[in-house]
Amino acid sequence: MAKIDGAKRFYDRAEVIDQTGTFTVALDSRAIKTPAAADLVLPTETLADAVAGEWNGQGETLDAATMPMFRMAATVIDRVAPKRAEVIYVTLKFGETDLLCYRADAPDDLVQRQIAGWQPWLDWAAETLGARMAVTTGIVPINQPAGAMTALANAAEGLNDYQLMGVSAAAAAAGSLILGLALGREALPPEEAASLALLDDLYQVERWGDDADAEINRRRVEGEIADAARFVALCR
Repeated sequence: MAKIDGAKRFYDRAEVIDQTGTFTVALDSRAIKTPAAADLVLPTETLADAVAGEWNGQGETLDAATMPMFRMAATVIDRVAPKRAEVIYVTLKFGETDLLCYRADAPDDLVQRQIAGWQPWLDWAAETLGARMAVTTGIVPINQPAGAMTALANAAEGLNDYQLMGVSAAAAAAGSLILGLALGREALPPEEAASLALLDDLYQVERWGDDADAEINRRRVEGEIADAARFVALCR
């Protein structure tokens, strides 16, 4: 399937097709292809239902921004599965510079807010994943312990392609692989993950007020994290 964004709607109805163990979606009985022209093979009926719902919800022109489940599923097939090692490598970069490890040294109320919000998830990573991360103040990059990065790599490699897609998307949106992995394991609700990812931004809003660009960015982060969490849940 060629690029769909902005194309005129060319079908009447999308429906789920059971392929005995896997599922796909057909447009007027014609099976959907990915942008790279591969078969759209979906692991669960719930994901297929969501993808069909996105296609049925389109207006006169197609809007890819309103089809996150289809986009993520197609990305798994076109990019994650054939380039899995590369995707894991890129995903681990969010662990090397994990948001939760970079703390403020002032003001005290922000320092305490970061400790209260972020430290429990670093503790979770240490206890659950075996990843004991180093913490610093400021923004100068630090090297994470080799053992911690090995543990994060093992966690990422243990994900199937669909889980890896969701975790990687969440980590990119949050700036934190720890939050992405916690979200992928359903240890952390998406709303809380977004609040933790935006902790500094929300603090600045409380202190100095809001502006339109900052609000747009927050909504983007919240939306991307919510989509990633939903994708992982639908793939179970």
